[in-house]
Amino acid sequence: MVEIINGIQQIGIGVLDTKRVFNWYRKHLGFDILVFKDEAVASLMTKYTNGKKEKREAYLSLNMVGGGGLEIWQFKDRVPLPPERPIVFGDVGINAMKIRCKNLLKMHGYLKALKVDHLSELCISTRYNSYFYFEDPFGNRVQMVEESYTFSTKVSRNGGVMGAVIGVSHMSRSIEFYKRLLDYSEVLYDSIHNHESEEFQTGSYRKVILGQKRKTIGGFGDLLGPTQLELIQVLDRTPVKIYKNRLWGDLGYMHLCFDVQGMDGIRDKAEKMDHAFTVDSANSFDMGDAAGRFCYVEDPDETLIELVETHKVPILKCLGVFLNLKNRNPTKTLPRWLVRSLSFHRVSKDL
Repeated sequence: MVEIINGIQQIGIGVLDTKRVFNWYRKHLGFDILVFKDEAVASLMTKYTNGKKEKREAYLSLNMVGGGGLEIWQFKDRVPLPPERPIVFGDVGINAMKIRCKNLLKMHGYLKALKVDHLSELCISTRYNSYFYFEDPFGNRVQMVEESYTFSTKVSRNGGVMGAVIGVSHMSRSIEFYKRLLDYSEVLYDSIHNHESEEFQTGSYRKVILGQKRKTIGGFGDLLGPTQLELIQVLDRTPVKIYKNRLWGDLGYMHLCFDVQGMDGIRDKAEKMDHAFTVDSANSFDMGDAAGRFCYVEDPDETLIELVETHKVPILKCLGVFLNLKNRNPTKTLPRWLVRSLSFHRVSKDL
């Protein structure tokens, strides 16, 4: 089967309170499609949870304007730990998620009125996407990126997740990994920066923004839209690992997840690259109302990348209506009207 990277399905966020985080992102950033909420034991993730099968609760929420979603994840039997020290821009791991936004100025004004923490000034650029940063109420950095792609005309100040800012220790090695395994072969931006006192960004670092050519997409590829990976390598200090001495699921960005097809071929490619899968559900996992196959692979700095081959998603659970993707043509996207039926899962008020 052909190997296809359809886009970024979601970014995983370890939190203290799934409901509170979902409600904030629903209300303020339009992530109001609750695809599922599920409580189970993460029995396959013991490599990253000190050998213990941890019980967890997870919500998956989407913004139908277009982009990946949020997997909001909470331990049930332990209190998740924050980083050992505040994250410094360029530390190794996921520094921020990138969210697409058509009107940066309007979004910036809205967040300023909300009095969010660490709201930066707009960075206007003709060389790459303009952007700004802020910190959500739960300590997670977010980069709002000017980008016009839309899947749906739903009224919203912004779209979904279009990428991540990832701290790396060796730029050329990381570029090769993301290029070969996930087809991020377009270098959209590559430059050295020296900042003395800009929000989040200090010191000397190299920034490379990678994009996909997306010649073939299937399934939910139209909903997920084009994506970017922004790699940061600091040049004047030794970066610290964001998840040092912590577990997968502790507070912060725990993984970046890609929607894929042809998992066996991707697995073979990863093995040839000496990046064998560290977790493989092998057959169809069952996450409440959704099902599929999920695998994990580590980038050269052990940042966790999740790969999901979706087999089933709920459309109208109350009527037993589910969308089965397992036997359809992997090179064809789903009809837009069918994907829009996920709107049946819209949540209009706080849970």
